[in-house]
Amino acid sequence: MTITQLIYTIAVAEHRNFTLAAEKSFVTQPTLSMQIQKLEEELGILIFDRSTKPIQLTEVGAIIVKQAQKIVEESNRIKDIVDQQKGFIGGEFRVGIIPTITPTLLPMFLKTFVKKHPQVNLIIEEYNTDEIIQRLRNGQIDAAIAATPLEEADIKEAVLYYEPFVGYFPERFRQGLPQQIEASQIDLQHLLLLQDGHCFRNGIINLCKNSASENDLPFKLESGSFETLIKIANEGLGITLLPYLHTLDLKPEFLTNLVEFRDPKPAREISLIYRKSELKIQIIEALRETILGVVRGAIAFSDIQIISPKLKR
Repeated sequence: MTITQLIYTIAVAEHRNFTLAAEKSFVTQPTLSMQIQKLEEELGILIFDRSTKPIQLTEVGAIIVKQAQKIVEESNRIKDIVDQQKGFIGGEFRVGIIPTITPTLLPMFLKTFVKKHPQVNLIIEEYNTDEIIQRLRNGQIDAAIAATPLEEADIKEAVLYYEPFVGYFPERFRQGLPQQIEASQIDLQHLLLLQDGHCFRNGIINLCKNSASENDLPFKLESGSFETLIKIANEGLGITLLPYLHTLDLKPEFLTNLVEFRDPKPAREISLIYRKSELKIQIIEALRETILGVVRGAIAFSDIQIISPKLKR
């Protein structure tokens, strides 16, 4: 049994296809298949049911893959320990990020991080929160940027900042409103939300839980984009709530549609999250330091609360 065989097994379990797993592992399909077959012969069991499409794990195969993930992670830990001792910040690093953060935060820090740490091969992948948690546990990504708290026992959360919500009220909905509003003044009957699967949607529904039920919406809009919600709102079809960073790129003529909340302002917590094994912790620390630096330089302390740059170890 070799680490390589386990890596190939994990790849097939992820992609449910030998050819695709071989491509992602940068080997030929016959080589990958042969190594997995050798492992199955050594163990005297079948890890995969090849009679189905897509390929499925057998019952014992699913257990073996979970153990293989732990073994591969621990083997990676050896190189990670050496890199930390040498102070080396480099190599492949996969970061998950939720869609409601990608268009605002990513352009702020990406260029700075790449310039500062050219030896890091940063691979950024966009997923919803549930997918991020699963991929972190499977070792498919090294860290992620997401809204927290998640309260997952095996995942650490290093808070980056708190981003307040801002109301977006076109003129017909803004009439009669005070300069600052309470969350109780948001009516779900007129509230445009992101599609299911976005944690931001769930946060807004919880924020407005004392208002009308979600079933009272006049129409169903399945959008994953704040830009779409803004355009629909501008047509007079509703209101929406935006994370503060999304308001910075609004056209000047739309700034009058913004309505702040009274203090304490409702906000979402944004964190860098990673597994408790702390693999590649030196890159995680470098990434967090970079994000905090650019956020500090781009926005006023009065708008976003920024957390101390030291990770809690």
